[in-house]
Parts: sequence; structure tokens; C-alpha cells
Amino acid sequence: MMRFILPVRFGIATSGSLIAYFLILSLFGLHTNVFYSLFNGVITGFGIYEAIKYLRIENRDTFNYGRGFSAGIVTGFVATLIFTVFFAFYATEINLEFLPELSEQWFKNNNKEVGIVFFTVAIMGFATSIVLTLAFMQLFKSSNNLKKQHKN
Repeated sequence: MMRFILPVRFGIATSGSLIAYFLILSLFGLHTNVFYSLFNGVITGFGIYEAIKYLRIENRDTFNYGRGFSAGIVTGFVATLIFTVFFAFYATEINLEFLPELSEQWFKNNNKEVGIVFFTVAIMGFATSIVLTLAFMQLFKSSNNLKKQHKN
């Protein structure tokens, strides 16, 4: 359980950043434009990168691909779950006009498939987390080539 504390903390911080970004967009009426959600990947990526980097610094001797990968996945999934819950709360309790506006943007039809919006937010976050974790682990994994050179 102790090995997941760091990624959960980074996941909570990342979700806080995602929520803040969403609320800033909503202040300017830009939260229904799906193109601004592309920056969510940058925010999530930064959180995952920092979690893996910090874990590697903290556990230099015991760090391996599996530990780094699980840290990145946990960070991204925690951030995605919290943001999806916030997104559902915002859309159903705070701004009741948000879903019809978003559905109009996405589907060009009001009141169509509201549940799919929440599902899409979650799947986009999970997919982003997996892809970015795999990409970042290429930077942090130890190379077998370097180990072979040092032995010779």
C-alpha cells in the first residue's frame, strides 16, 4: 500500500489542476469547445511524468520498469476518476445547461446520449494515461546496453 501513496498524491494534484483548468475555461464560456480539452492531456502528462520522475529519484536503487509504469498508471487513473466525478457533478448539479450545450457541440443534437459524454471523458483520460505512461517509461527505464558496457 505504501508504494501507491506517491502516485495517489500526484493523481489528486493532477485532478485538481484539471478541475481548475476546466473552471477557468467555464469562466470564459470556452468549456464546451472540445478542442480546449486537448490541453487536459498536457496536464495529465505533466502529472504522470512528475510522479515517475519523483519515484525514480526517491527509489534510485529499487526503481524498475514495473514500479514506474504502475506509478504512472495509478497517477493517471486517480486523476481521471476524480475529474470524471467532478465533471458529472458539474454537469448535473452546478450547470444544468452544460450537457445540452456540449451535446450540441459534439453531436449536433440536444439531449442525445448524455451518458456517453461521461463515458467519453473517462475513456479519454484512461487512454491518455496509458499512452503517456508507456511513452514516459521509455525515458526513465534503464538501458541494458549501458549495463553491458559498464561490465566490460
